[in-house]
Amino acid sequence: MNLSQTSVLVVDDDRDVLTAVRFLLKPEVKAIFTEPNPENLRRILTENEVDILMLDMNFNSSINTGNEGLYWLRQVKSWNTKVQVIMITAYADIDLAVKCLKEGAADFLVKPWHNEQLLLTLNEALEKQASPGQKSVKAKNKKPPVEIIGDSEIMQHLFQKLEKIAPTDANVLILGENGTGKDLIAHAIFQLSLRKDKPYIKVDVGALTDTLFESELFGHKKGAYTDAREDRMGLIEAANEGTLFLDEIGNIALQQQAKLLTVLQNRQVTRLGTNTPIPVNLRLITATNVPLAELSNEQRFRKDLIYRINTVEITVPPLRERGKDILLLTSHFLGMYAKKYLKSELRLSEPAKTRLMQYNYPGNVRELQYAVERAVIMADSDTLKAEDIVFSPIEQKTQEASGLPIGNLDDLERAAIMQVVDKYQGNISKAARELGLTRGALYRRLEKYEI
Repeated sequence: MNLSQTSVLVVDDDRDVLTAVRFLLKPEVKAIFTEPNPENLRRILTENEVDILMLDMNFNSSINTGNEGLYWLRQVKSWNTKVQVIMITAYADIDLAVKCLKEGAADFLVKPWHNEQLLLTLNEALEKQASPGQKSVKAKNKKPPVEIIGDSEIMQHLFQKLEKIAPTDANVLILGENGTGKDLIAHAIFQLSLRKDKPYIKVDVGALTDTLFESELFGHKKGAYTDAREDRMGLIEAANEGTLFLDEIGNIALQQQAKLLTVLQNRQVTRLGTNTPIPVNLRLITATNVPLAELSNEQRFRKDLIYRINTVEITVPPLRERGKDILLLTSHFLGMYAKKYLKSELRLSEPAKTRLMQYNYPGNVRELQYAVERAVIMADSDTLKAEDIVFSPIEQKTQEASGLPIGNLDDLERAAIMQVVDKYQGNISKAARELGLTRGALYRRLEKYEI
């Protein structure tokens, strides 16, 4: 079963959440039901075929236990329904959410979530619902079990590296420019790991203030500081036995680095306001867009922490180095947004393909996705022309600063060819393969541009 054949029920007393999820899922699933009152759960499940239940952890209801979500999860499981339950929680309730996993929940989502993460979680719940036969067939597929699109040689090397790294417990540092999909790679490592059935906690540490950094990661005891009104488990502790993904690790301050290093060295965390260390067993994945050479500057980042987080290093290639993956990704995004905006099947004209292949993509896959979504929205016919492909003005300054030409197709092609030829140190066969050209066609272009 795929998502388009799925019926989803969302139970949350926040009507804004219900409205947002309804708008997001309506074009993605077969049916979407929303309900603010969990007292109606059994009736809805009896009257409707529901595959996935998204259930909030807290309601203003007659169940005054403080963890209503856990109560209703147990009720749903006691009714012998095959519905997969995804708990909706806030950071403060993560310890309860982890308890829900032990009680039979398929997964949990932390508010506020990204729409892509919600869809990914739904798809993973469907995989858990699959029959054993379906699972064994899927296991033979060597590509990561999340949607990473790429047939280029450089991506195949990346997939092979993932297969070797993921089953180990080695800490992984993921490097790459903004928009290359480092978070997808992190999740693929988790999905291929031996901890795939344990918690997966993602934290954008670069966005945390000094105060939030300690509170969110280490947790706190009631009264540890002014707003600490109750004991709270930190995200490191919540990831115990599972995987902790720290995104934007290169942006944290030296003081925060020292505290994180202590946790990693001792494999224990101490909540704010206590002196009692709590042992933690986790697999650490980190990511940054800061180049390793720059990260190694001790005025910016501690070398002893780099060694802790960088048992294995993975570099996600920029889109401009992935050749015809650009067209594969474009095709994927065309289908996704044509469906989302109720458009007929869209095709690319040859000039549009040329424009896509010759652009430098300073914003990488994220920028390509933006350009395709805009083109689908603005399309006047079922064939996209070169002029329909408009790249993000946000990234133009970046491209200008890099010294690469913009606007002239011949200049773009020349720059792209020089970049790939330099990459392969003049090996024409390899350069032609990545550019999607024959050796003869590449030689003609080299002559044309006097390279």
